[in-house]
Amino acid sequence: MHPTPSPSSPLSRRAVLAGTAASLGLAAAGPLLRAAAPRKERAAGKAETPPPTRPPLEPVDVARLPAGCDRFDLFLLLGQSNMKGRGVMPAEPLRDARIVMLHLRDDAWYLARHPLHLVGDARTFAGHDNAGVGPGLAFATAVAARTPRARLGLIPCAVGGSSIALWQRGARLYDQAIRRARLALTAAGAVRPRLRGALWLQGEADATDARFPGHEARLLQLVDDLRADLGEPALPFVACTIGELRPEAEGRRVAEMNRLLLSLPRKRPGTACVDARDLVTHIGDQVHFDTAAQEEIGRRYAAAYLGLTGAE
Repeated sequence: MHPTPSPSSPLSRRAVLAGTAASLGLAAAGPLLRAAAPRKERAAGKAETPPPTRPPLEPVDVARLPAGCDRFDLFLLLGQSNMKGRGVMPAEPLRDARIVMLHLRDDAWYLARHPLHLVGDARTFAGHDNAGVGPGLAFATAVAARTPRARLGLIPCAVGGSSIALWQRGARLYDQAIRRARLALTAAGAVRPRLRGALWLQGEADATDARFPGHEARLLQLVDDLRADLGEPALPFVACTIGELRPEAEGRRVAEMNRLLLSLPRKRPGTACVDARDLVTHIGDQVHFDTAAQEEIGRRYAAAYLGLTGAE
């Protein structure tokens, strides 16, 4: 397991990212996120995510921007279960007119809230699965604090357990993400939406002797194809390391996967990788980050994105 750096140790990449977040005022995501403080996680050893509460989702007419906003910025959320999120949800959902989500089931816009990757009915939540708190909402809240003229639209696309092979052009999850992004870009209104970035949290499924050797080529191809197919040749793409939450078993290559992910900015311009190896709290299964870790990852995503773009 990767050790947690002490405050007195030399600055590591992780410390630099954390410092960047603090300097941007993202260490605390503001009153909106504080209002959504999570309930206590379930006891260690239990990996069940409680079901979502307080339906329904609240529909939004995205043709009308909130007061003070003059643009509509879209973000893709891609990857597997830690992007989807399994953290315990807050007692009260976030209700911020500036942060909206494209629902996975009906492709309609609603006020963003946990779980972003809700597959259940928008009115009753019937048909929900184990989705919980992921990093997307903390990311959006932190970015919104720095971009007061923007409405943010989140496009959840992550699927638990998915290999990067399913995120290649022509494969099911990649094609679905492209379809949803294009749909979001057609939102009616006086202001044309713009795709501003993609967040990627994936690698657990491919950190094996059998799958790891082809991962880098596929990751680079994913970045290139997203940019080409969505007409954004410089689309910011921010990855995140996967959890080093338990000792590596034979045949597992988690540490190598993380070194690969951290090398992404050297291989593609306009990309970044959040280092989350120091985050070791989980929901009890040594696989899925808990709410506190997920929200910190979201803030680090925001710091990395704002560092790439200088967005205001």
